[in-house]
Order: sequence, then structure tokens, then C-alpha cells
Amino acid sequence: MSESVLRPENTEPVEFTQENLGWVPWLEPFPIDELTERHWTGLTDKGRANSDYFRLLVRDPDILGARTRTDNDIFYNEKGGLPRALRELSATTASRVNGCIFCASVHSRFATQKSKRGDEVQALLDGGVDAEQPDAAWRAVIDASAALTRTPGEFGPEHVQALRDAGFDDLAIADVIHGAAFFNWANRLMLSLGEPTPPAS
Repeated sequence: MSESVLRPENTEPVEFTQENLGWVPWLEPFPIDELTERHWTGLTDKGRANSDYFRLLVRDPDILGARTRTDNDIFYNEKGGLPRALRELSATTASRVNGCIFCASVHSRFATQKSKRGDEVQALLDGGVDAEQPDAAWRAVIDASAALTRTPGEFGPEHVQALRDAGFDDLAIADVIHGAAFFNWANRLMLSLGEPTPPAS
């Protein structure tokens, strides 16, 4: 049984940022020296054993394996559909709505790297989902992702139409939905299992 870990020494960041934050768990991660072949299969990438987060999730290796394959397909399979930058924008939007400062920092950096539009990404972090955006495509992705994040029933035909009007086909619209839906889940894991730490100085 994992024991809880208090973090009174940590000064948890309270502002959304594109800086490289750390993250510490509230439960003891699974010990590396006790990982079995089933655990390694669930991790899918041996380097993930160095992450406290993944060594918490690997306590259920089959679910972690399915989670990771889903994550990889949503964000790295670019055989059609939404450009990677906008997939990351969808994840950033969900994280901003849910208040997951750590996830927002990770995916806003990816959104900036892939789009070269750091000012627009920062506007989302600073001003929230209603912050002004310069084009219809970004506006449509943010609005659809935010609606799904607040409650799935808030997402409706008007969001699909806005995405279509911005030039997205069915596969791209599915990518917006998948990115936001996945990060609703991912945010809840991060928020319930630990807390962010300030960027390394």
C-alpha cells in the first residue's frame, strides 16, 4: 500500500506559465527495483520509469499501457486530421479550464514550439479561454475544447459548425474532441496525485 507524502517544503506555483515546471507526488511511486515485465510493458517506454507520475500509474500496468497508446495516437499520429500545434492548443485549453498549472505548462510549450505563436498561447494562459485570439481556427479550437471541458453537454452543433467554418474536416474535428477529452482525464490524474513545483533556477 502506498503511503501519502506531505510537501510542506514546496512552494506551489499559482500562475499559468510556459516555463518548465516540476511535479511531485503525494503518494510513494512504485519502486523501480520491483518493476516486473508486466510493469515494463505497461510503461511502453523504459525511460518513463524515471518519472514519479508514471511510476504511480504503473500500479495498474494494463490501464497505463492503454492510456499511453491512446495518448500517443491522439498527439503523435499526424496521418491526417489536426496539425500537432492545434492538438496541443486543445490540451492547453482543457488544462487552463481545469486549473492544471503543470499540464498547461507542458502543452503550452508544445503549442508554442509547433505553432511559433507564443504570444497567442500566452494570451490563453494569462487571460483564459475568452482572451482575444487572432484567427477563427484558434478561436474555434479553444471554444470547442473549453465547452467539452466544462461539461460535455455544453459542446454542441455550434462548436462543430465553427470548426467546419474554420476549415476543419471530420478527422480534424475528432482530434479537437479527443485532445480535450483526454486532457480532462489527464488533468484529473495530475491534480489528484500531486502538485507542481517551481521551475528550476
